[in-house]
Amino acid sequence: MSQTAVVIRTSRPNFLVMAPLCVGLGVALAWRRPETPPPFLDILLVFMGALLAHAAVNMLNEYEDFTSGLDLHTRRTPFSGGSGALPQLPSAARSVLLGALVTLGLAVVIGLYFLSQRGLPMLILGGAGVALVITYTRWITRSPLLCLLAPGLGFGPVMVLGTVVALGAPINAAAVAVSVISLLLVSTLLLMNQIPDAEADRRGGRYHAVIVLGVYKAAWLAGAMLLASYGVLALALVSSWLPPATALGFITLPLALWITFKLPQVAGDHHSLPPVLAVNVACLLATLALLVVGLSM
Repeated sequence: MSQTAVVIRTSRPNFLVMAPLCVGLGVALAWRRPETPPPFLDILLVFMGALLAHAAVNMLNEYEDFTSGLDLHTRRTPFSGGSGALPQLPSAARSVLLGALVTLGLAVVIGLYFLSQRGLPMLILGGAGVALVITYTRWITRSPLLCLLAPGLGFGPVMVLGTVVALGAPINAAAVAVSVISLLLVSTLLLMNQIPDAEADRRGGRYHAVIVLGVYKAAWLAGAMLLASYGVLALALVSSWLPPATALGFITLPLALWITFKLPQVAGDHHSLPPVLAVNVACLLATLALLVVGLSM
């Protein structure tokens, strides 16, 4: 396997679809202002910046986990434990770090362009995004509450609201509601994916909610957060913050209910857990896509 292949694998391409969906929410919100549609170039740059930032945090996470030795103790599933690329070719570690820094640098350049257009709000949201990318693996994963919320903050308020601001749209109740839904869905995803990694993470110095609560209680917490995202959607619809078409997001509610009650039953079973994690990934991506469609109608 070449160093280039390792760099690509550590960016976790299969998971990079989440960033465009979260950006898509912001774009759909901005397009709801027909008097001032956002320029196509700005939309393209927002999508590129989000993809670059997501790839950067994935590569930094893999690099840090490899250099700390955590990768050597991880039981990998398709949804947790990293790509496993660096243990197969340790000499590629510097290339992965360089790749992370280059992608993050390019994302910052795009952010500076929007900073020049939008000013302080862009600085706050963009700065928060860069801080999350840089600090996630080395520091945030040592704090249970920060580790629980940080992924959702990055893909929710930072990415969704950042897109809204970058495209010149106002941060209103609809934007806040959608960003909170994204926060809950993404933080739930990361919490669930930490369950099979708990013992390896403990040995590697991490200290997150699964380690503190144990896998069973963490599974119930994940289910509660997942269902809370639908509660926020219901509140936003009842309050007329979101258009009626976003009720499409409830199509995935049966999956969410199944995940909520199934996860505690299999949380300690490494053979039965991956299928539930797979359904959760599908549920998250489908819900975000349905919300994008609903906002665009």
